[in-house]
Amino acid sequence: MAAAVDSAEGLLASKAGRALAFASSFTVCLLAAGTLAITLFGRPHGPTIQLELTQAAEKVAKPPVTTAYSISDDGAVVGPVTKPIYAGKALLADPALVENTPQGPLPRIADDGRKPMTAYAAPAATGAKFKIAIVVSGLGLSATATKSALDSLPGPVTLAFAPYAGDVGQWVAEARGQGHEVLLEVPMEPYDFPDSDPGPHTLRAGQDEDANIQRLSWALTRFTGYAGVTNLLGQRFLSDSAALSPALTYLNRRGLYFFDNGAASQSVVPTVAGQVGIPAVQSGAALDSIQTALEIDRRLSELETLARANGSAVGSAFLYPVSIARIAAWARGLEARGFVLVPVSAIVTAPKQ
Repeated sequence: MAAAVDSAEGLLASKAGRALAFASSFTVCLLAAGTLAITLFGRPHGPTIQLELTQAAEKVAKPPVTTAYSISDDGAVVGPVTKPIYAGKALLADPALVENTPQGPLPRIADDGRKPMTAYAAPAATGAKFKIAIVVSGLGLSATATKSALDSLPGPVTLAFAPYAGDVGQWVAEARGQGHEVLLEVPMEPYDFPDSDPGPHTLRAGQDEDANIQRLSWALTRFTGYAGVTNLLGQRFLSDSAALSPALTYLNRRGLYFFDNGAASQSVVPTVAGQVGIPAVQSGAALDSIQTALEIDRRLSELETLARANGSAVGSAFLYPVSIARIAAWARGLEARGFVLVPVSAIVTAPKQ
């Protein structure tokens, strides 16, 4: 009897084992078939999962935005400009001066002929015989350095903002509210590209004209309130008249001026600007190419000498702490020496026709 029971139990165990093995094999086959189906036809999307993700995303708090538009996660300007926006007393955005596009607000000449270069220009002091303009570039990329510049530099210093930071529009609003004239830095190809790379939207020499205009338009839509455009690097691009001419033509049709920061020793900006009719001005060598207080002070003194000789002069510097400190100290005694610090728009002139 015991032998019979053992035999029955063995038979049951054998059947259970075969059933378990069959079930395991069947499951593996189902998984393999499912993987193959997903590979061939794509992964199915459940509406419930999409809804849960959307709800989770909506719960993420976003920083307050004080500009005329909002900023997306990738730094793009979104939302149309539909009414005049001011930063203090300074105009930051005017619908008459904006072409609203899916990428963001493009500057335009108003129907009544007003141009962004005059509407967004900072007021200039009068009375002094000799005028000096200084452009400090690189703002917007470092919050600490940008705040230091805004806290230290006098209002007539013109500030150039790079287009990449997501909160650049808010920094521009603060700068305009403090009386600064603002420029947009457009990334342009240097000689040692791509070792020196000003970013994914760089204007390239030898590139298709339409591609460069698309990249230029991208930069122009990052924020509003700028009176002109300047170069971010760009030694090669500014030395190539065939590449530069369409870009300056496009900027001129948008009612902007161009500031050549002097980085390109072989720049053809003065010649090309005259050909296309865009108001432009060119800086000499950077005030802080050698980053010491003594050298920067010497360059600032040379700028005064140049202004005495020509009636005006313009210089450029980067957002180095030593540059900010020396420019701020130099500016405090400027009027006593017979000079007036003005925004670039007070010096830039239309080319002779």
